[in-house]
Amino acid sequence: MNLNEFERTNYSGLYISKETHPEFGRKYIVRFQHDKKRYVKVLGYTKKDNLTRKDAIELMQSFKDSIISKTEEKTTLEEEKLVTKDNEVLKKLKEENDFLKSILGNYEKLNPHVLSEGIQKIYDLEALKKYQIELIKLQNWLEKENKRMIIIFEGRDASGKGGAIRRITRYMNNKHYRVVALGKPTETQKNQWFLQRYITHFPTGGEIVLFDRSWYNRAMVEPIFGFCTPEEHEIFMEDIVNFEQDLVRQGMILIKLYFSVSKEEQKRRFDRRIHDPLRQWKFSEVDMQAQDLWDEFSEKKYEMLRRTTSRSAPWHIVRSDNKHLARLEAMKIILNSVDYDGRNYSLDFEANEDVNISVQKELLQMRKTKDY
Repeated sequence: MNLNEFERTNYSGLYISKETHPEFGRKYIVRFQHDKKRYVKVLGYTKKDNLTRKDAIELMQSFKDSIISKTEEKTTLEEEKLVTKDNEVLKKLKEENDFLKSILGNYEKLNPHVLSEGIQKIYDLEALKKYQIELIKLQNWLEKENKRMIIIFEGRDASGKGGAIRRITRYMNNKHYRVVALGKPTETQKNQWFLQRYITHFPTGGEIVLFDRSWYNRAMVEPIFGFCTPEEHEIFMEDIVNFEQDLVRQGMILIKLYFSVSKEEQKRRFDRRIHDPLRQWKFSEVDMQAQDLWDEFSEKKYEMLRRTTSRSAPWHIVRSDNKHLARLEAMKIILNSVDYDGRNYSLDFEANEDVNISVQKELLQMRKTKDY
């Protein structure tokens, strides 16, 4: 319909044809816009329908009213749907809110940071469970095959060794693993072969022994604090690789984990130990010196990693500023050390290269900075 063929009337939206049809007469149309939509309708003819101007106006108004009414009904229906949807959302939110309150209890009295940290721990623990199941399978395989495993946990103070050991052994059969954390040597032990007191705790067939610090005390702690002579330190550094190679050659599965914490994170953990009554027992005089002696420990660490990693007994470096990720990567390293039965291949056993890194990468990082 070409609007150029029509002329406006005195009433908005009402048009009449310029030309008069010999049989039908002139044609009335209505044209208007409502709710961003344009409507056009033929109302009738002056001769054919005996349509007067007054009749055309009434028809136009009736048509407009019907359009507006339909639009309003549609709008009302949509609004009712939105209200219903909003009510459903509100109902769901209330149900969720009530459920969370029933679990959290009087959470408003708790420090938000403590609450958030506690909730995150729940998710972290759940993420570890699948790998803890695999550790049980590994333990069963060691028992069946009569294999022996040693896992060494080394690292600076507050690097997360103890927490990792607790997570790794959480669901293991305690009849077939032992955690060894040796204190100061006795006078008798001081006069024995240095490695003798560690060998006493070595595993038998089907057993895992986890050393919370190991013979590598002689590589770092003892020379720094003067607990051994320079000669004793050098003898250890020269002999330990051959000793470990002999262990592996005789069937021992030896895994060496070094938990690498940054200086800033170590300080934060020390501060927490000092101010938290539940952790104050962890803080010792040695801890007080750890930050001051950071560079000395870095030098010994660098030398230890460079000289004592080997193909048969390599060091695995675990960046431990994030405790959860460090524990997860430690579990992966242990699980990847042997081809045990029933492995769940749907799990991700690939190393997180930001956390589980090579000795070469750690040594390169240490040459650039002593933060680790």
